[in-house]
Amino acid sequence: MSGRNRDDWEPWLERLRTERAKSLEMGGPERLERHRAAGKLNVRERIELLFDPGTFNELGSLVGNKTDLPADGFVCGFGLVEGLPVAVGAEDFTIKAGSVGPGGSYKRHRIAELAVQEGVPIVWMKEGAGARLGVRTSTPARTPNDLEPMADCHGNVPVVCLILGVSAGHGALTAPMADFTVMTKGAALFTGGPDLVRAATGEDLTAEELGGWQVCVEQAGTVHNVAENDAEAIAMARDYLSFFVRSANPHVTKWGADVVDGSDSGPREVPELLDIIPPGPRVPYDVRDVIRALVDEGNYFEVQPLWGTPISVGWGRLGGRTVGFVANNPARRAGALDTPAAIKATDFLGIADTFGHPVIFLLDNPGVLAGSQAERSGVLKWGGRMYLAGRNLRTPKISVLIRKGFGFGLVTMAHMPHDRQTLTLALPSANIASMPAQSGGKTANLDDDTREKMERAQRGGPYGLADRLGVDEVVHPAELRNALIHGLTISAQRPRPRW
Repeated sequence: MSGRNRDDWEPWLERLRTERAKSLEMGGPERLERHRAAGKLNVRERIELLFDPGTFNELGSLVGNKTDLPADGFVCGFGLVEGLPVAVGAEDFTIKAGSVGPGGSYKRHRIAELAVQEGVPIVWMKEGAGARLGVRTSTPARTPNDLEPMADCHGNVPVVCLILGVSAGHGALTAPMADFTVMTKGAALFTGGPDLVRAATGEDLTAEELGGWQVCVEQAGTVHNVAENDAEAIAMARDYLSFFVRSANPHVTKWGADVVDGSDSGPREVPELLDIIPPGPRVPYDVRDVIRALVDEGNYFEVQPLWGTPISVGWGRLGGRTVGFVANNPARRAGALDTPAAIKATDFLGIADTFGHPVIFLLDNPGVLAGSQAERSGVLKWGGRMYLAGRNLRTPKISVLIRKGFGFGLVTMAHMPHDRQTLTLALPSANIASMPAQSGGKTANLDDDTREKMERAQRGGPYGLADRLGVDEVVHPAELRNALIHGLTISAQRPRPRW
């Protein structure tokens, strides 16, 4: 009986094998070879590299077979990243230049819908020409738009976007909706490509001049990080997602639920901070060296390192817990807050709050950048928005006064009293004031003796502040890591928001 049934099944199974094989063809050998010659991985190689080996399960694989467009130029499904479920949606440039057709649009909608519904992160891999011309007229006007569930992902699940080639129009809209976007150096991102721009404005620009990585990463801030190639961009995505581990138990709602024990998750002193941080307030140093000394195994994942450089933001682990860092960088404009830095920090604080990560503020700035250019760029508005984002954090926050904090710069870095900090700490040479004594004294028309007294007071360290409980504790630089881990332990029982 069983043998006879199996024979009867064979024609049906042969059709399935044929259809599956067709769906894997992508754009065919010639187009795949051209893609490979350009130094790029094909869409299925990219997905294979993203996920733990053998864990990818595709959805909608047979969409497009009837029109001889394998997967309709869009491959999607679920896999595991370090054992955790993640969704993916990836454009196939070898099929109609990765443009969005009807089937691909339905699949984009479906995978985004499932990511939100099931509460898993999603990774978009973009290399496409935008909407496929001439196909919308064949669908009902009220067909669900794929942008809607893609937008719904924001604030509900972590969203990563990889720009791995030219991405234009409809497809490019994914990048600004993502929490973290990476592009490769050979990629380009724009609302309309060179031909459209030439026809509309008369500007004659290459794709690189219009939306290459230097435009998107260094000038516009549209994209967070840049990678040399596909493999490096995908490795960045995996690394970024590793900081969004969630407890397998949905009933666990405490901050301590996601501790990752490692070889460097225990207490230890960091005497190297005495070499990295000069006690004098005007000597520059790179705050990223401080963060790398503090975090477990020196692993600091910086977000948007080439834009808004007076502030460094990124992820690390302290005592096995994922934490966000917002740190003034005195190596860039003395750490004075400018508009790009404030926008970057505001966006980052929103991500930390949404996904329940504590934030450590490392304060060392002379204030908010002054001058006509700064004012025209909206520094007052964006500095205020940064303060609001820090003030409204539901997650634990710890503020460390490393050397100096003046005026509005102090406010933006969560070091005001009664700002819901778990801890406020200071290093022994630190001081705060409404403004620097030297320049502020001149502005206030103070005489030389009064100004000198102000300068001496500001050089005297944080002890007057500590005497009034302006900080919870003054710590030895070598003890800072352990003090931060202690603060995170205090907050581990606080109820946390869910995503």
